[in-house]
Amino acid sequence: MTDLQDARLTIDLDALASNYAALKSAAGGAEIAPAVKADGYGLGAARVADRLWQEGARSFYVARLSEGLALRASLGDRPADIHVLDGATPGSAAALEAADLKPVLNSLPQIEAWNSHARDGRRAASLHIDTGMNRLGLRLEEIKVLLGAMDRLKHVEIVQVLSHLACADTPDHPLNRQQLERFTEAAALFPQARRSLANSAGIFLGPDYAFDQARPGISLYGGGPTGVPDARIRAVATLEAPILQVRNLPRGESIGYGATYTATDNTRVAIVAAGYADGLPRAAHPRGAIWFDGALRPLLGRVSMDLLAIDITDCDAARPGAMVEIIGPNRLVDDAATAAGTTAYELLTRIAPRAQLLVRP
Repeated sequence: MTDLQDARLTIDLDALASNYAALKSAAGGAEIAPAVKADGYGLGAARVADRLWQEGARSFYVARLSEGLALRASLGDRPADIHVLDGATPGSAAALEAADLKPVLNSLPQIEAWNSHARDGRRAASLHIDTGMNRLGLRLEEIKVLLGAMDRLKHVEIVQVLSHLACADTPDHPLNRQQLERFTEAAALFPQARRSLANSAGIFLGPDYAFDQARPGISLYGGGPTGVPDARIRAVATLEAPILQVRNLPRGESIGYGATYTATDNTRVAIVAAGYADGLPRAAHPRGAIWFDGALRPLLGRVSMDLLAIDITDCDAARPGAMVEIIGPNRLVDDAATAAGTTAYELLTRIAPRAQLLVRP
């Protein structure tokens, strides 16, 4: 049963397709391999991958084995390359092979595990090179050790080498060029392998970063490549919620937990049926705002679990049941995230499943 007071999440798959086309154009001749981890950044990996397959995507990236298994099941018999960024974690090799998932090998022990599993033949994998992020991946000195003992790769076919940019959303950061140089040096040790470096922001750093394949994530789903709105990228997710009550807040009185906001004048307030249980960060106040009736309306007081308050003084359209826009084409996800002191990644992946789901088209 649908509760008319539920928040509503609308996913625009045509906007997703438009963003894919924009990224493909910016990447030149590089393949676009969408990142659909974290359930397609909270928007549903199965529906996202299905539409992107229709648009021409043939390679996808997930983080966890469980995500890869679910994506393989949803794609059915479509021959997609599904890469698992966690790699060959302990005990996962058989499941990876059975589902035809390609591990991104991140360490010498993972390489040894995949090599050992594949003793009856050769198994394809990607190799993650750490060029400066210092999370997963092999450093250049480890790669040289690996190549000095080729029996470790006897049953492993490295079909691709990849790395991940730490600061691509800051185009002039010196680490971008350093990582490019380190990756170019390391990738040259695997001349037959494809190369992949750029994420969403990396695609816009220029052709030097594109290589053979780019792996965009956030800009597919509506986030600008540098953490601010970008005219080339359309909003994919629209999160709305209804007004429950309209009330007057007298001058000098406070609203919400902790009494963090006190009215400096008589204020008309709309109480909205959404809160941090729906994905809007509690920290959104005091800079947060909600779109309603053609304008941004400031948040008043703390966001609570199920409710928030906005200033609708001099707004005659506010009434119970009217919908406000928390994120969407009028309140872009990057702007909403900045106001809450977070990122578009977090806002999208925080959207709670209790929101009523609508998919367009």
